[in-house]
Amino acid sequence: MPGDTALLDCLPHDWRTGLFLGRIQTNDGPSPILVSQGIAYDMSAIAPTSAQLVEKLPLIAATDGTKLGDLDAIDLPLLSPVDLQCVKACGVTFALSALERVIEERARGDAGAAAEIRGRLEERVGGSIRAVVPGTEEAAALKAALIEDGLWSQYLEVAIGPDAEVFTKAPVLATVGPLAEIGIRSDSTWNNPEPEVVLLVNADGQAVGATLGNDVNLRDFEGRSALLLGKAKDNNASCSLGPLVRLFDGDFTIDDVRNAEVGLTIEGPEGYILEGTSRMDQISRDPLELVRQTLSEHQYPDGFALFLGTLFAPVQDRDEEGRGFTHKVGDIVAISTPRLGKLINPVVTSKDAAPWSFGLSALFANLAQRGLLASLNEKVTA
Repeated sequence: MPGDTALLDCLPHDWRTGLFLGRIQTNDGPSPILVSQGIAYDMSAIAPTSAQLVEKLPLIAATDGTKLGDLDAIDLPLLSPVDLQCVKACGVTFALSALERVIEERARGDAGAAAEIRGRLEERVGGSIRAVVPGTEEAAALKAALIEDGLWSQYLEVAIGPDAEVFTKAPVLATVGPLAEIGIRSDSTWNNPEPEVVLLVNADGQAVGATLGNDVNLRDFEGRSALLLGKAKDNNASCSLGPLVRLFDGDFTIDDVRNAEVGLTIEGPEGYILEGTSRMDQISRDPLELVRQTLSEHQYPDGFALFLGTLFAPVQDRDEEGRGFTHKVGDIVAISTPRLGKLINPVVTSKDAAPWSFGLSALFANLAQRGLLASLNEKVTA
């Protein structure tokens, strides 16, 4: 656990008034929970997986579960709040992130070349790309102008074109939760966290709540080639979610997501501090439009979690002038917004992070041992 961080440090400021979904590690195995009025309820006897609990939300109340007590008094670690859901992510959904992806591409993954390229691109297209609405006639005209100037990029295509970038971030059950170690590849020399709001979407394609996520990113790998996106994005412990999913209700809606301000703090082992914010009202595509595009010609019978992208791309120099930011082992990353809480993770290499060993076979073996497969089958036979 990073320093003296406690569970209470991770919770939203109004955690005693909202309705939240999460997962905890009990002595018997992982269990989904609902938190209502600050009280945690183990829902595993009703819905043994987070994915099934989401589908049963309209039919049950938190008090139908087993009362565990005040959430802040429970001495059980929080896990990533998703299990069987696919983990999807949208990229280049903010103008700044679009420019940074173009910089990576033109620098061929060389952090030392980024500063000069950043200045040229910002001067030429910074204002235009911030003002244009993706997929419109104005966006098409900007594309034509940039092609003529020799400044077009595949990243600008997904930034202002009609089709959003949507990719698979992590395998089912591979995400880590709050206070767990997050991993960067040991052979990466230019990387960063990506603080994001993440929507939880049910099997019918409805967004039911939101949480925080860290879409750990390797700028050198993706900068060398977009075809290395898989290696840049999907590594051991390279995706964290949590602390809890705040479920939409009369007090917390999709508009709270649209207007959220996400803070990022990185504390380095050498005393380095980096702070920044990502304002969701600067996003170029509405969150529900990103959900719609994710569902286009695809189904997700267990639902999915959808990273909405980030405005924040750290460029503050760390060790050497002009080389910007990259992680060091021992960094503590904190992503926060008042109504979703704080997602805190220490940084290690993916090789040194706890190995991912609890997959689907292990989960179903555990559920069978606990006698919970019968309740899981209720959804299958419905």
